[in-house]
Amino acid sequence: MRNQTKSVLASGIAALCLIASPAPALADDPVGQRSAEAETASFEADRADILAMAGDFKVTFDMKETTPWHPDYTPIDAKISGGHESVRVIEDTGRKIVLQHLLVVGSEDSPFVVKHWRQDWEYEPAQYLVYTAPGTWELKDVPEAMRKGRWSQTVYQVDDSPRYAGWGQWETTNGVRRWRSNWTLRPLARRDATRDPVYDHYRAINRHQIFPGGWIHWQDNTKLKWVDGEAVPYVQESVLNTYERFDDYPVSAVDEYWRASADYWAAVRAQWDETLAANGGITIEEEAATGTVISGELLNMGTQIAKGEMDTATAIAKAQTLIREGTAKAENGERLASNKAANY
Repeated sequence: MRNQTKSVLASGIAALCLIASPAPALADDPVGQRSAEAETASFEADRADILAMAGDFKVTFDMKETTPWHPDYTPIDAKISGGHESVRVIEDTGRKIVLQHLLVVGSEDSPFVVKHWRQDWEYEPAQYLVYTAPGTWELKDVPEAMRKGRWSQTVYQVDDSPRYAGWGQWETTNGVRRWRSNWTLRPLARRDATRDPVYDHYRAINRHQIFPGGWIHWQDNTKLKWVDGEAVPYVQESVLNTYERFDDYPVSAVDEYWRASADYWAAVRAQWDETLAANGGITIEEEAATGTVISGELLNMGTQIAKGEMDTATAIAKAQTLIREGTAKAENGERLASNKAANY
């Protein structure tokens, strides 16, 4: 009898807790109504976090395949690498911020600058670029209810062709500010593409968080392969890139490179934008080592300009032709036809 009474009491207490405690808000709920002051404060805090990613850094790239989802797959060994990377604000209109990453390799006496990835942030976007098939990115609508108070982040490859994009909200969790994307589709990174792995794309969540002295970029990647129209998961990967403020490397080489080549790269970006606007997306043949089949040549011309070995006008004209022809060939289906209809 006593045990029965305890059971009834426990059930009653549990029921009361369920009634008294509101259901937790979903992570992807629309942003609720806020006062104009709160909207402005949130917007300015978001901008401050995005702009805090600019500067000079020592970077650690920590990549680890963790859980195998396929019985025939064994995760590859974890890998930690690093380098020196400078991030420059190359555009800031208030509601749009563009950050250009530049790697510095080589020696102190003979530094070499490698134009790296780029991230574009846009406030309350109506559309964003979605990777929909090998070599293909299409403009898609951001759900209208999810635009308010959110930012999209579009990540571009070393030649300013697209890589992936997502949208999300900057918010505070456990006292820590962070931005988290929706689930996004991505092509294979160079580290995987050059190995010719069994999987052929990622579905991922992308996070950015500021910490004292730097910031982190954390990726939660599910690696998948299309099999008979179905995305089959093979393994989970955690990627944690840590950017710690540090300037004891040839930072001046970064700014010299960018001063010399900025006009060229602005024209390259403009040409990609023109292609995107004309076609509602971008299609270009992918290449494992560099991202796209024209990437190597576009990068090399930037280096030649910085070294004084090529004039900017000549390089721009050639780059525009490479992008026009490269996208036209891909759109004609020379390589992508077999996968174009896949429902990514």
